[in-house]
Amino acid sequence: MATIGIDLGTTNSCMATVEGGKTVVIPNAEGERTTPSVVAFSKDGERLVGNVACRQAAMNAGRTFASVKRHMGTDWRADVDGKRYTPQELSAMVLRKMRQDAEAYLGTSVTDAVITVPAYFNDMQRQATKDAGRIAGLNVLRIINEPTAAALAYGLDNGTPQKVMVYDLGGGTFDVSIIEIGEGVIEVLATAGDNHLGGDDFDERVADHLLQEFKRASGVDVRHDPAALQRVREAAREAKRDLSAMASTRVNLPFLAQGSAGPVHLDVELTRSAFENMTRDLVERTTGPVQQALMDAGIAASELGQVLLVGGSTRMPAVQAHVRALTGKEPSSSINPDECVAAGAAVQGSTLSNASLGIVPAGGDILLLDVIPLSLSIETVGGVATRLIERNTTLPVHYSQVFSTAAAFQTSVEVRVLQGERPMAADNKVIGNFRLKGIKRAPAGVPQIEVTFDIDANGILTVSAKDLDTGKEQSITITDTERMSDAEIEAAIRDAEQYAAQDQLRRDDLAVREEAQRLLADVDRALGTAGKQLDKEEKKAIKADEAALRKLLDARPARPIFGKKGKDVAQDASAAAGSDTAALRAAMERLRQSSAHARDVADAQ
Repeated sequence: MATIGIDLGTTNSCMATVEGGKTVVIPNAEGERTTPSVVAFSKDGERLVGNVACRQAAMNAGRTFASVKRHMGTDWRADVDGKRYTPQELSAMVLRKMRQDAEAYLGTSVTDAVITVPAYFNDMQRQATKDAGRIAGLNVLRIINEPTAAALAYGLDNGTPQKVMVYDLGGGTFDVSIIEIGEGVIEVLATAGDNHLGGDDFDERVADHLLQEFKRASGVDVRHDPAALQRVREAAREAKRDLSAMASTRVNLPFLAQGSAGPVHLDVELTRSAFENMTRDLVERTTGPVQQALMDAGIAASELGQVLLVGGSTRMPAVQAHVRALTGKEPSSSINPDECVAAGAAVQGSTLSNASLGIVPAGGDILLLDVIPLSLSIETVGGVATRLIERNTTLPVHYSQVFSTAAAFQTSVEVRVLQGERPMAADNKVIGNFRLKGIKRAPAGVPQIEVTFDIDANGILTVSAKDLDTGKEQSITITDTERMSDAEIEAAIRDAEQYAAQDQLRRDDLAVREEAQRLLADVDRALGTAGKQLDKEEKKAIKADEAALRKLLDARPARPIFGKKGKDVAQDASAAAGSDTAALRAAMERLRQSSAHARDVADAQ
């Protein structure tokens, strides 16, 4: 079995593995090195992932979902045909496709994976990502930060001790990390970022500009037309990419809408200077995290050995110029911004699987020392966030603190755990409620309850508690409505497996239908060539078998086997598809037998 590294991106995802001591980017089934992180549901309920989902987005905007990564760890849901899909389930569909494509490319099963997340993802977002991998049938060996993975990919070929800055501006998130590369050790010194800043925001600015220009020129507002809006957004994304290489580009969308005098078209010229003016504030928003990371790491920009640009959005000239201004350094061009994160994840996966890399620095495997991106606190009396673990603490972390009761004769205590940097609890993110039950009745302040926080190498928090008076371990129940329960995850796994099986049935059905069409063409050719040499009864039997097979083919198109109204409908549709395929196979076999002589004669001639 192979172990793969997956960069699960907001806009595009990438996967890699280690073969023969070298990292290899794995292309998808379409032969491309990245896969759009897009999921769609066709009108008959079929699940579409990646390029095929993108191609139909304009005509099926309401059932197409992109940038799902921005919703990880929240209560956002996608409603499709009465079913509500979590971000984990949609992300799992992307991961499942990548896993299947990797298996087809590598020729072996793939179950183990290392998946990357933005450094600034909180506990719930990391857990949601791990759950998505589990739903996709992956054993997630580790969740690692994207900048750390990029530094790992860079450090393989640049083992000279140095401090590097990883400036990671992707499709939906921005991270900056200060990382020290030593002899066989990559240590994260500090990290900062913005989970809602990325290429999507730049695309939205361009789209807004195009929509305003179109309305000004035509008098038509297409903001409430999903199909037209999707076309404009796709054009905005392409225009942004064009302007990274050209000084200007023209956006031309014919027949975008219907005006009072007929069809109206969008035709707008966009210059790089205009684009940079409308997005200048977005670029400048990266300044604060960069300065914060440098301050937390205790170094000046002049002490950096290298600045690495990661993420497709760093291809924008304005972003590169801003990085030069912030650091006084020319960013490195030695790593591919789209692929380096997946490559680093693959190396870490190979290390965790005890595989021989062959390209690590002298001294053995590279040791990763990552950090917690946000401080952990507990709400105390007065709504204060009492900080327990500071941000940028090296992982893994084991921390214990003794608590007591605030009122007399309490038998339970509820603790709210927070993640964030604000002094008041209400201004931070609640990541869990911990209720400790069964406390011995006593005056306020007497019970001694030791609460232990463990943050593993994935950056995921678990909690345990112990009553120091009795020595008994106490149970803590984590109640978090935004996290999927084990039962929900298992149900999602069954659902994903069910649809994977149905998808295979559909592929089998289409393959049999194509084979039947080829057989009919072959028999028609044979009858045309050798028909005069066949007796009347033989020709009649062949014609009858041909007609029977054509009737089965013409009775229906390839049956949609994805039910819209629940599992029973889907299972019934699957059973029907299997039955139809079996009938086709039987009819083909009868025709093969009856036409064998005719085809032999035709081949001989």
